[in-house]
Formats: sequence, structure tokens, C-alpha cells
Amino acid sequence: MEWSQPQVQGDLVSPRAGHAGISIDEMWYIVGGGDNNNGCPETLALNMSKLVWSTLTTLKERHPLASEGLSICSAIIDGGKYLVAFGGYNGKYNNEVFVMKLKPRDLSHPKIFQSPAAAAAAASVTAAYALAKSEKLDFPQIIDLNFNGVENNVPKKDINLEINAIKEEKVVLESSIDEARAENSRLREKIDELKGNHTELSKELQSVQSQLISERSRCFKLEAQIAELQKMLESLESIENEVQILRRQKSALEQEMEVSSTQQQGSGGVWRWIAGGT
Repeated sequence: MEWSQPQVQGDLVSPRAGHAGISIDEMWYIVGGGDNNNGCPETLALNMSKLVWSTLTTLKERHPLASEGLSICSAIIDGGKYLVAFGGYNGKYNNEVFVMKLKPRDLSHPKIFQSPAAAAAAASVTAAYALAKSEKLDFPQIIDLNFNGVENNVPKKDINLEINAIKEEKVVLESSIDEARAENSRLREKIDELKGNHTELSKELQSVQSQLISERSRCFKLEAQIAELQKMLESLESIENEVQILRRQKSALEQEMEVSSTQQQGSGGVWRWIAGGT
């Protein structure tokens, strides 16, 4: 036995890996996958009898279905055939459940559904990503899942347990979000308080800087006055020296006058003595 490569026609299919596929009747459905750069947003169908590719739908970028490693199965709900996809990785791990209703004759505009509980959980975790329009999906009492043509009966109890688990997870996530919002509010108040303190400190700093400028100007004036006083003191020292010289000159002059007066008195007394003796 050997592999052969038949010639296929239809829409151009981009290379991918990690996609999920399932065959229903003569159609083979391919969901997700990607390359090293991006996920593949196209949901493809290959008519295996005619070997013709067709694109059922193209999702938005970063959609959880444009992931690698997701799982896909088929289901029959109220007589309608559905594709059910779950999980995958496109930079983050996904836990959403998506359902596509298949139409036998019109496959160009299929509808994508998302369970309410999964939508709520996904909205809490992946609010930053754009999701496709979701609709409510009502599960009957017994859901027939068709895996490769084999039908199994799964009771509603198991599905309800799954939904309850998702709801509990949603409650936990919502509680975490409320706590995060409360913490953000507290931090905003703290930031506002710090901003107010910063404003007050800035005003005080400006006031101190103004006072410092005024004190510097005053110091400059005092330094100028001190310099003038020093010059005056230097001139006073020279004047004091001159006064000392004048004082010494005055003292010497007084001494000379005193000596001269004494000599004159002594000369007059001798002449008087001579005159009296004769």
C-alpha cells in the first residue's frame, strides 16, 4: 500500500500544523492550526468525493479557534448536526467551548454558538480579545454525539456537572476581579493622596527656594559692607600711625622747650649774683 497525492480544487488552503479535523458523511472539516507566526482563522471543509476545498467561515485574529492543539467532535442535537470545539493554544491556553451548526445545502454561512457558562468564563479571562457573536444553545435531555459515525448517549447530568463546574470557576474569577478592582481603587486613592502631598511639597520647596534667594542677596550685601568696613579700618590704622608720630613729635618739642626754659632761668641768676656782689 502506498500514499498517493490527488489533485484538489477549490479555495486556497494555507499550510498549517496542530489543527483539528473530523469527517461527517463525505465532508472532512478542518478547524484551527497555525504556523510559526500566526494562527489560522479559517474553518475549512473538504468534499472527499469531489476533492474540493471550501471555506466555511473566517474568524477574527486572536480568536480562540485560531489555535493549535484544539479538540473537535461532532454532535447531533434535535436532529441537527453540529461541530463542537474546545481548548487550543494561541499564546495562551483556551477553555472556551464553541459550536457550529452544519447545514446540508448551505455551508457558506454557518452559525457559531458558544455556551452561556463558557462565554461568561471566557469574558472574565479573555476580555481583551474580540469574540465572535455568540448565541444560546439549549441542550436536550439526551445529546447524541457522533464520533466518526458512531452514536453514543451522554446523560444531561454529566453536562450539568460540567456547566456547574464552569459556573463555580466563573464565580471564583468574578470574585478575583472584584478584589482586583477594589485593590485598584485603593491604589488610585493612594496615588491621588501622594499626588496631593507632592503638590504641597513642591509649593513648600518653591517657598524655601525663594527665601534662599532672598538670603543670598542679603549675604552679598553684607559681604559688600564688610569689605567697605575693612577698607575703612585700614585707613584708620594709617591715621593712628600718623597720630602716634605727631604725639611723639609734640612730646619731644615740649621736652626741648622745658630744657630751654631751665637754661634761661639759670643764666639770669648768675648775673644777678654778680651785680649784687659789686
